[in-house]
Amino acid sequence: MFTGIIEERGRITRWERTADGGARLTINAPRVTEDARHGDSIAVSGVCLTVVEFGGGRFTADVMGQTLAVSAIGDLGEQDEVNLERAAKVGDRLGGHIVQGHVDGVSTLLQVRDEGSWRVLRFSLPDDLAPLVVDKGSIAVAGTSLTVSTVGRDDAGHWFEVSLIPETLTATTLGGLAAGARVNLETDVLARHVARMLALAPAKEGVA
Repeated sequence: MFTGIIEERGRITRWERTADGGARLTINAPRVTEDARHGDSIAVSGVCLTVVEFGGGRFTADVMGQTLAVSAIGDLGEQDEVNLERAAKVGDRLGGHIVQGHVDGVSTLLQVRDEGSWRVLRFSLPDDLAPLVVDKGSIAVAGTSLTVSTVGRDDAGHWFEVSLIPETLTATTLGGLAAGARVNLETDVLARHVARMLALAPAKEGVA
């Protein structure tokens, strides 16, 4: 379990495909490896990965083929930067929101607007995720806990916007994104549970 508060921007030092269709990556991350142990969970730009090796301020993790298929982590390569967060400790302050590190879908950055000291990013929103994203609600973009500032739809489909303060622009990889970049999305877990319960609830007589 994570909070979406990024601890460090790491850099991929090694990326290799494996024979089973997955991948293995090594990331330079001196801060999040300070207390690393084998089997620990670390969110890498929103994807929960398991530490299989560590040392020298780096850690290595395996990525399943399924994860590559449903996330944007396969777009990355050596020397690319990633957002990193260690699993939350029981008793810690929840500075962001509950994030599982389970990617719901991939979004494309549609537009970047500078608004003085902050920046507004507009992202595409897959049709199946649109009902789970609301104005002023929480969403994890590339593993970063953000507040949705606007939602909308046009001829191209659904979209949402987030407004980023200078701290977020510098502390995460979001500040370096340009239109066309793909990012991992994770919607609010509470919204997902409510949507599932409503979908399975028996229809009441006389209620459309």
